[in-house]
Amino acid sequence: MKALILAAGVGSRLKPLTDDLPKALIPVGGVPMLERALVRLKAAGVKSFVVNAHHHAQKIADFCAGLSRRYGVPVSVSREDDLLLDTGGAIKKASALLRGREAFFVHNADVLSDLDLRALIKAHADAGALATLSARNRDCGRAYLFDSKGRFTGHDRGESGITWAKGPVPNASRLAFDGIHLIAPEFLDKITESGVFSITKTYLRLAAAGADLRAFRADAWAWHDIGTSEKLAAAQAWAVKSIGG
Repeated sequence: MKALILAAGVGSRLKPLTDDLPKALIPVGGVPMLERALVRLKAAGVKSFVVNAHHHAQKIADFCAGLSRRYGVPVSVSREDDLLLDTGGAIKKASALLRGREAFFVHNADVLSDLDLRALIKAHADAGALATLSARNRDCGRAYLFDSKGRFTGHDRGESGITWAKGPVPNASRLAFDGIHLIAPEFLDKITESGVFSITKTYLRLAAAGADLRAFRADAWAWHDIGTSEKLAAAQAWAVKSIGG
């Protein structure tokens, strides 16, 4: 099993901390976020890693070389030096490194969770979905929409409105996405978008064509991101208290 860890973000809301440090390398409880993601994914069965890099890309690349030596796993770097490609563009650029016969993870480097990744793997396999998205009921400005069977049906963009895959779905569940996906290998050949694009755009197009994209309800597990100084402090406190730093 492979994983793509998204570590290219600029982290503008965390300035000046991110002026000289990639957001993915910010330590939480003394451990850089990128390393935390890799360790958890490795424990869930991931054998090979790809990390995308843009902001301070060389620092990310050097850190990945150290991770590979320390944990005994291959860690490739997909560099986006000239242009930050967003989630969809990042997956497409790294597709040659992600190909295989098994589903692969896509995991944001700036999220911290005790989510049961093996339970997510099992749910994905049991459903036979094209992609399975960790999601939960929490306050957020933007969210994904799912029907009564947990299938992805749209994107709620807050004040910008809702984009439905096929059309309005009565009583759709509005769930916040955790930034953790498990994606079937055949998904890579279905990406027709190019350049800079969010994976949400691909999900909407594929759902409109009948693809089975599922929610994995993650409400039982903790989740934090480090997008602002306040959120970083909350993640730090949770990490020290719950997982020993």
